[in-house]
Amino acid sequence: MPTTDATTAAATAATAVRTGRLEAPGATLHYEVRGRGPLLVMMPGGSADAGIYDTLAAGLADRWTVVAFDPRGYSRSTLHGPAGEQLPGTHSEDVARLIELLSPDGAPAAVFGSSSSAIVALDLLSRRPGLVGRVVAHEPPLVELLPDPAAGRAVFAAVRESFLRDGVEAAMATMAAGLAPEDGGATAPPEESGGASEAEAEAEAQNGAGAGAGAEVDAAAEAEAATVRRMMANLPVFLEHVLCSFSGHAPDLDALRTAAPKLVVGVGRDSRALLPAVAAERLAQRVGSATAEFPGGHVGLTEDPVAFGARLREVLLG
Repeated sequence: MPTTDATTAAATAATAVRTGRLEAPGATLHYEVRGRGPLLVMMPGGSADAGIYDTLAAGLADRWTVVAFDPRGYSRSTLHGPAGEQLPGTHSEDVARLIELLSPDGAPAAVFGSSSSAIVALDLLSRRPGLVGRVVAHEPPLVELLPDPAAGRAVFAAVRESFLRDGVEAAMATMAAGLAPEDGGATAPPEESGGASEAEAEAEAQNGAGAGAGAEVDAAAEAEAATVRRMMANLPVFLEHVLCSFSGHAPDLDALRTAAPKLVVGVGRDSRALLPAVAAERLAQRVGSATAEFPGGHVGLTEDPVAFGARLREVLLG
């Protein structure tokens, strides 16, 4: 039996972060790797970067080689030119390159995406099905699958226009109002920033819980704060160049029907009345894929990352 010190050292090694850079057409991508085993790619949504998955990735690194990354144009993934309108196909090719680089022995990878990155995951599955063995797409806000696509497009167009006219804060208020349940229920609208504000709340909670615990806690709190600042700084790119083009993407339903055995569509337990969850359930119905309920709402992965990670483990292994 290994000693306690040896076990602790092995666990620490499994969750240690290894970073890398990948050159892609028009961008240089920052990625982070933890653990050993089959490849699991965790794709940030909204304005989030790899840091949104710190807790989840550490919890899954005992079973998978977990890769998280900053999408092109965000945080540490730099564009080689000015930011322009982003397309899911460009981002899915970035993920394909990561899989080809990092998958042990070229084995198919598992892929998780939430919100806007779930749209990228679906595009990857439809274009490059041989690269993936399981795709979990949590609440992709595909307005073209809604009962009234024009109304969905109008919601996100109004958010973008609000940003261009009045800035980030006004845009997020427009988002919250546009995605509120029509019946006026108490369910909170999702933060389409992909977790920036949720991460900020998480960082504040951790800082409060560790108050007075010394310099180590201070350093951890500062690291959390730095992660939040990075993701908040991505909001202008998300609101102007990602939100409308991603939400308005028309997925290849025929290709997804063919690949449906590899696909699980995730829906938040607390967000079923909201646009992203409605679109997700209609997607599953149209392509015949499995669905899975996850804890929390649209940003459940930051509301309770431990519970969300446990559910994701079940879905990936199921």
